[in-house]
Amino acid sequence: MFTREPAALFLILLFPVALTLAFGAAFGAVGGGQSTTYPIGLVNLDLTEPYPQYSQQFIDALDGTDILKIQIYPDNETAQIDLMQGKIQAVVLIPQNFGASYNSFLGAPEDPSSWENAKVELYLDRGSIFATQAIPPIIQQVIVATLYGDTPTTPSGPIQLGIPSLVEAAKFTSFDYTMPGLFAYAAIFIIMIVAQSFAVNREKGLLRRINTTPTTPAEFMTGNVVPYMLISLIQVALVFATAFLMGYRPMGGAAGLILAFVIVSIFSLCCVGFGLITATITKSPGAATGAAFIFILPLMFLGTFVTAGLSPSAQAVGKFIPSYYVTDALTSLFLRGAPVSSPTIILDLATVSVYSVVVLILGVLLFRKYGKA
Repeated sequence: MFTREPAALFLILLFPVALTLAFGAAFGAVGGGQSTTYPIGLVNLDLTEPYPQYSQQFIDALDGTDILKIQIYPDNETAQIDLMQGKIQAVVLIPQNFGASYNSFLGAPEDPSSWENAKVELYLDRGSIFATQAIPPIIQQVIVATLYGDTPTTPSGPIQLGIPSLVEAAKFTSFDYTMPGLFAYAAIFIIMIVAQSFAVNREKGLLRRINTTPTTPAEFMTGNVVPYMLISLIQVALVFATAFLMGYRPMGGAAGLILAFVIVSIFSLCCVGFGLITATITKSPGAATGAAFIFILPLMFLGTFVTAGLSPSAQAVGKFIPSYYVTDALTSLFLRGAPVSSPTIILDLATVSVYSVVVLILGVLLFRKYGKA
């Protein structure tokens, strides 16, 4: 039986391999030799002060960590716009008296009363749990190393790191960070449902009987695509309702929630297309179940998890996965509070739409030509 149905071998032989490779690619075992980097914006207000060389020394130290990718901004407003859209994961604001504070410490390192205190402000991306946990200690370590070198001689100095503003205001839980990816995750499994359904209908001869009726191919495909899209939206709605009962409260308001369902509904068309492709290459419902994971695994591991925590290679590959853009858009809406007119969200919506149209058309064409028999 299995030799007559090669696709069924996927569940027995290839699925464990594919599952392990997906985990390895997502979490660094494959292509994870590079260090994870965090893009951050930096605004230097100390450029025109008497000691600008000290702020430049601090910037060079930040850049030298090889963990932070520095992008200089002329003002805080411009940097905050990019932070809200998810283009950077933090904003570091160097105060005007940074150089003067540093110089006062150098003049009397043992006399705190003569120091001029300064505070480095830090703003973090509320949509990245990794940024909120990893970036503050890195910045603090660089401040200490800039003042005292590798071996601190005093417990504290005149330059302090301010409390990360967005973290204190948001107070997100780990569940909040996983929810944007969970919405996309809920839609992905329509691939398996579609593949199984078409395989069952073909096995029972229903598709052959439909071919004898006046039903046109367009009517037949529309009559299947629309219900599956609605089923996917019902699944997503159930996920949201359950999360809401558990205390989940997304940002973005009603407009953001409506746009989120629009994006997920468009993505569900893409998943229906993958389901049709799966139904084309399989001959039985059991084989369709196994083969569906060929598409489910990469969509799930590279597109619905928090991509900042993946290996650099996985992050790069994830940008070719449609679910990545669904998760990115929902993260901007629900965690960053970005407006629905945000360029990042519009770009994500356009990308998901193109993916969905291409994959759905490909699935329809393949199934019409090869899948009905």
